[in-house]
Amino acid sequence: MRIVFSGASPLTIITAKTLINEGHEVIIIEVSKEKIDQFCEELDCSFLHGDSAKPAILSQVDPKNSDILFCLTDSDQINIITSLLGRSMGFKRVITSIEDTGLEQLCRELGLEDTIIPVWTLSRHLDNMVRGLDSINLSTLLKEDARFFVFIAREEDAIKASELGLPKDAHIVFYYRDNKLNFADNDTKFHKGDEIIILTRSKNIPDFNERWYPKKANNKDN
Repeated sequence: MRIVFSGASPLTIITAKTLINEGHEVIIIEVSKEKIDQFCEELDCSFLHGDSAKPAILSQVDPKNSDILFCLTDSDQINIITSLLGRSMGFKRVITSIEDTGLEQLCRELGLEDTIIPVWTLSRHLDNMVRGLDSINLSTLLKEDARFFVFIAREEDAIKASELGLPKDAHIVFYYRDNKLNFADNDTKFHKGDEIIILTRSKNIPDFNERWYPKKANNKDN
């Protein structure tokens, strides 16, 4: 896959190292030349010096032929602007990171469905540790081709779990609503904006991505 990062944040560097080791092509856009000089020898990837929130810069990474854009700068505003720009320029998937939880609703209204809030993620991780189930233990539960798939419910997903038409080897195990964990069964009625977690086999992931994270059709010039 071809993956672009906006901002050479600590999260970017850690994630980029993992993706590079897995054989993915990685490009990091960073406005600070000092950061680029700091990490260019450490990471076997491409760097682009500039502001990712500017079309002239973002266009240089060939959005329509890139798979994912991670917006991970230390500015929520820049991340949101870059996400909207990236979506309009043809990235197949855009991930937006925000620190201010008050901006979550705005991101939803703007259609930025892949929004992550690190403070909430860390909070859930710490809660799991207190309960004796940390991320390492959780990962050991997924044997062979078992996978978790997470998506944000859209207007058309505001139906019962049994009406989502999932394959037999895919089950909704729980969901988050207003940042609260809820377990699901076939009669659970979802709301738009719910964060839904499916346990499934790896073979179903491409179909799920196509359904909930469809590739944007290329704009046709007439």
